[in-house]
Amino acid sequence: MDYIFIGKYVNTHGIKGEIRIISDFEKKEKVFKIGNDLYLGKNKNKFKIKNYRIHKNYDMVVFENIDSINDIISFKGSNVYFLKKDLHLKPDEYVYEELIAMDVYDNNIYIGKVQDYININSNTLLEIIGEKKFYIPLKSVYIKEIDKKNNKIITNNGSDLIL
Repeated sequence: MDYIFIGKYVNTHGIKGEIRIISDFEKKEKVFKIGNDLYLGKNKNKFKIKNYRIHKNYDMVVFENIDSINDIISFKGSNVYFLKKDLHLKPDEYVYEELIAMDVYDNNIYIGKVQDYININSNTLLEIIGEKKFYIPLKSVYIKEIDKKNNKIITNNGSDLIL
């Protein structure tokens, strides 16, 4: 199964089993819905969302059959995952994690590979490793095409960002 990392379970809230998840996942509206399954920890233990709300910078979740802090505290610090197939992405849609390891080309010249992505003030930057490490803003005039089928990103003057 293809799991997508969506955040981290950082703490509990209260004594009834509500948890705080810190997440900058870009498609939260598809993930944090009552009835959806989230997967916690290395073993990807499955939990069904019973209640969801936003509190400060946290996504607050209560799971079905979890009625006490003691039922969920052992997972504190765990990564939180969602099944990629359950996102129901259209062919031209993607999640940032899918871009990692894509080859990056500028005017048909290979300039590097996506190593990671970072979010800074609501802007997502792709970290590219080529001859040098550099960044390309994802939502910018530099990105011409994201070709999931051929695992490559075509840029428009992306090499101008190499310092």
